[in-house]
Amino acid sequence: MTSTNTSNTTSSDGNRRRRLGVLIGGSGLIGGTLVHYFKTKTPDEIEIRAPSSKKLSIRISEDIRTYLMRVKPDFVINTSMAALDSDAQLAFEVNYLGAVNLARACCAMQIPYIHMSSASTLPCGENLTEDDHLPLSSELTNYAKSKLMAERTLRYMGKHKGLDFTIIRLAIVYGEHDHKIQGFHRLFFTIADESMPFLITKKGVRHSYTNANKLPYFVHHVLDHREEFSGETYHFVDPEPVPLDELILTIRSYLELKTPRELYVPYPVIRAGKYFLERLAKLLNWFGITVRLPPELMFLENFYKSQTLASDKLQESSFVDPFPDETIFTALPRLVIYYLTRWGHLNLITTFNDEVFGCNELEEDFRLRPKDLLQSIHADSTSPFPELQKVRGEPR
Repeated sequence: MTSTNTSNTTSSDGNRRRRLGVLIGGSGLIGGTLVHYFKTKTPDEIEIRAPSSKKLSIRISEDIRTYLMRVKPDFVINTSMAALDSDAQLAFEVNYLGAVNLARACCAMQIPYIHMSSASTLPCGENLTEDDHLPLSSELTNYAKSKLMAERTLRYMGKHKGLDFTIIRLAIVYGEHDHKIQGFHRLFFTIADESMPFLITKKGVRHSYTNANKLPYFVHHVLDHREEFSGETYHFVDPEPVPLDELILTIRSYLELKTPRELYVPYPVIRAGKYFLERLAKLLNWFGITVRLPPELMFLENFYKSQTLASDKLQESSFVDPFPDETIFTALPRLVIYYLTRWGHLNLITTFNDEVFGCNELEEDFRLRPKDLLQSIHADSTSPFPELQKVRGEPR
């Protein structure tokens, strides 16, 4: 295993000191998972700050300079991203310019910069390596173009400006606590909502998946082993790609649904349907009805083309997978429970409410007997907490 670079993490008496990191994008699935990991798993070793966009907007270079000068972190992790369907300006400012300005700050402070990138920078194909990438052109989506440009500039800064960086490319991410319905969770929601009558793919299509719960362990390891990981790009994906039709049918089985049926819809049919929906949305806008189609529709063609990322470089590194047997298939039972519960509470899906939530007496009273419930609460559950009364008046 490569020796740890301790130049910025060892105090004058030789003891390892607590490090301070800044994480950008802490409200997302990846950022939130990283914040939770560092606050619960490494509180004595690493302190993490995750400023909101009100405190630090990476679209404003002065915000970056002012915040980092005040906090003086030992490293920066960037997980932020503009929405998939953002316009050119927002994608450029957040995904590219923000990433570059963070890198400029890290370069000046001589601290590591960990950047989350995306498989959108890669073409379709099998066993794609870290050296593969799409050609930079105007035809790319704003998201892919900005992510690809960020990768190129970080490598340029590493070579010519001495930037200590690591790029981590993610594939289709799965995990709990994603408060937005996007990516894999959009697929899951579509199946649970029974709005996919047939299979929107073809046989043999496979994709790579990224386990959000494993990623913090890798980021932690990368921070502890800069000599090995500095200036490198890694695909952080599960070793085995997943057939899309098998995944869809497995989700259907867990949900005990009859749809989607095992009939494959040809891509030209799906493309025509997408075109019709786009025209319909524009027509409704004329009548003051705003219709926003899921941004994932821009990746609809990927449902019919394989994209698998090679993980050989990751497997050959010093990092050891903390959960080697966990895959998207083994994670499905807990994902089903978590997301059906969440979507049920938000009234997005009501089909599974009884099975997931069971009978809740307070909920029944709240819905059917609110006056009785209110009187009961007033009688039994409004006294001040006694343990907090004890600390009243104590010096802070």
